[in-house]
Amino acid sequence: MPKSTNPATGQTFEDIAGHDDDFVQRALENADRAYAEWRLTSFDERAVILRRVADILEAGQDKYGRLATLEMGKRFEEAKAEVKKCASVCRYYADHAEEFLADKSHDSDAEKTLVSYQPIGLVLAVMPWNFPFWQLFRFAAPNLMAGNVGILKHASNVPQCAMAIEQIFTEAGLPQGCFQTLLIGSDKIEAMIDDERVKAVTLTGSEPAGAAVASQAARQIKKAVLELGGSDAFIVMPSADIDAAIATGIKARLQNNGQSCIAAKRFIVHEDVYDRVLSGFKEKFEAMSLGDPMDGDNDLGPLATKSIRDELADQVDQSVKDGATLVTGGKVPERDGWFYPPTILADIPKDAPAYMEEFFGPVALFFKVKDIDEAIEIANATTFGLSSAAFTKDGGEQKRFIRDLVAGGTFINRMTASDPRVPFGGVKHSGYGRELSAEGIHEFVNIKTVAVDDPAF
Repeated sequence: MPKSTNPATGQTFEDIAGHDDDFVQRALENADRAYAEWRLTSFDERAVILRRVADILEAGQDKYGRLATLEMGKRFEEAKAEVKKCASVCRYYADHAEEFLADKSHDSDAEKTLVSYQPIGLVLAVMPWNFPFWQLFRFAAPNLMAGNVGILKHASNVPQCAMAIEQIFTEAGLPQGCFQTLLIGSDKIEAMIDDERVKAVTLTGSEPAGAAVASQAARQIKKAVLELGGSDAFIVMPSADIDAAIATGIKARLQNNGQSCIAAKRFIVHEDVYDRVLSGFKEKFEAMSLGDPMDGDNDLGPLATKSIRDELADQVDQSVKDGATLVTGGKVPERDGWFYPPTILADIPKDAPAYMEEFFGPVALFFKVKDIDEAIEIANATTFGLSSAAFTKDGGEQKRFIRDLVAGGTFINRMTASDPRVPFGGVKHSGYGRELSAEGIHEFVNIKTVAVDDPAF
């Protein structure tokens, strides 16, 4: 049952009725009918609506940001920034979709040969709670501009965000059925993927959820794009601007209360600067305040759910039992809400959870290395491969990191961030496929080869 619970207090403030099977079937019928007409609209017609969506998001950033903060606990300023970013992705695809999907001429034995990018129909989006607006809009903007239609199955703890998203599209004038939200449980996803009206599925979430969705899609021979977990490396070498690396690393670890797949999680630091970087983190972590995420004076809010907070605490406790050093933090505060303090673990043995598992919260994991080879070895010693970052002013080291770090992205002297203008996605157990940029809009289209003799057009 979807419900809204404030993570800062632990109190449920809204119970919302879910959608039954009959409602789901009507939604699928509506989407099927809507697609038949939406696919024939022009890029200009679609762009007008996407730009209206962007205007609504910007005008309502306080309202929608507050909703995200109340349902999943992110700091209000971060929530408003997320909503503004959603407006930017809508405008980006409104401006560039026609260019990205324009026919491309090729040489062949035919008199005229081209590649045409055509919509495929209804795409199911299974989305997480940690960026309740951004994760969806970075899917919806390119796919609506491509001529597809979408159905959202959002996380059960952000139902009001989910319904607000559908209302935004309706208010912007998107035809009925082109985008719909379903408040359903995870147990309904398999049947939806099996339905012939659903042509593809995209999921952002956990590794087990991704494996389940991908397996079901494969059984139905349907396309899937997965953006799963990450345990991103953040490497600091002696030539780096150390103060910048510390400041950036702290922001990269603690954004969204530490609940980001692309957050820096494993800090791999050369022995020559290790003590300085560790002490810099410790000083800043211990000065941070936890509290109401609506209060701009607080540095961190709560984690999204009690189970997430408790799992993180268990991972830290077990890692310490296995021999890791608790540098700071690591104790659940005695207060209402699902708070966890900024925490640092160091001297982590290979059999501890902190060595291999994803820590989804404000915990920084420190590793000391003697050279670039060891740094790369530890960075790649994970099943994940979402993104990576490295701080160094040495050109040779920069090239090594770009070549040898196994991840969907490598950011040099800056933190990992998603941007509508560049593709985003992972490798290994962090998923497959890409979102954003031209690569993202090409994921859910029919890339059709067209060869014509005696062309009349």
